[in-house]
Amino acid sequence: MSESNYQTRMLRVLRYIDSHLDEDLSVERLSEVAAFSKYHFHRQFSEYFGLAAFRYVQLLRLKKAMYELAFRSHKQVIDIALENGYESSEAFSRAFKKSLGLSPAQFRKQPQWHAWHAWQDSNLTIDHMREQHMPTTYQIADVRITNFPQTRIAVLEHRGAPSLLGKSIQQFIAWRKLNKLPPSISATFNLIYDDPEQTPADDYRFDLAAAVAAPVADNEHGIVNKIIPAGECAVIRHIGSDAQLGNVVRFLYNNWLPQSERNLRDFPLFFQRISFFPDVPEHLMVTDVFLPLQK
Repeated sequence: MSESNYQTRMLRVLRYIDSHLDEDLSVERLSEVAAFSKYHFHRQFSEYFGLAAFRYVQLLRLKKAMYELAFRSHKQVIDIALENGYESSEAFSRAFKKSLGLSPAQFRKQPQWHAWHAWQDSNLTIDHMREQHMPTTYQIADVRITNFPQTRIAVLEHRGAPSLLGKSIQQFIAWRKLNKLPPSISATFNLIYDDPEQTPADDYRFDLAAAVAAPVADNEHGIVNKIIPAGECAVIRHIGSDAQLGNVVRFLYNNWLPQSERNLRDFPLFFQRISFFPDVPEHLMVTDVFLPLQK
């Protein structure tokens, strides 16, 4: 068997797991997906990815369930548990409490975002593994120039540690629901001012935004009015998890920009979110990355 064929079969397993977290993901089933012997598959998976298949499935199920618990308040805990492969809400509660130190109900009532972020950091193995084996690579030809129209946006300005971004996201989602502005009718944007790897936590800036037809009145939710100005932008579509967005941004700055001989406009890089995790599997998330350009 060629190395490329072996890799293709292994990656097929990762994509299958992503899309079938609520189904049977036993070694027998996954070995069938890979077309490998069930007697050897668990060793092959562990050797190739550096993580046991059952542990990988556990982590992905818990991660997706955590996101739904935090950001999909309309979902009941029992539904979240069953849709992510847990046998009961009690089983999900045990796994959640073991990881974050509090129950799903306690987290919903009073989120502990530092504990949430600590769990994410402690399980970066998932992101590193996926980045190594499912890298997103781009070519200069993948970048196109577009005339972005002036767009009025309602913004929640996150200022402070990236570890508390979940709190801001939760607050922004609540405001959108209150004002009947779901992503299906109001485009979602992020304005990216800082690199979290290079910026002190207290100085980090990140805007959560939704397109609106009219200015937002003064409000107690902290939502302010801004405009994404009209102008040319270099844009590249990223399909995959947020963990790889940093690589996309670096490609634009380090590879595309020097060869383009274009100059940057005085406006920050921004994302348009087309589809979201946990509504779609992470490898199917779609994000358009815009780099504003001078004429």
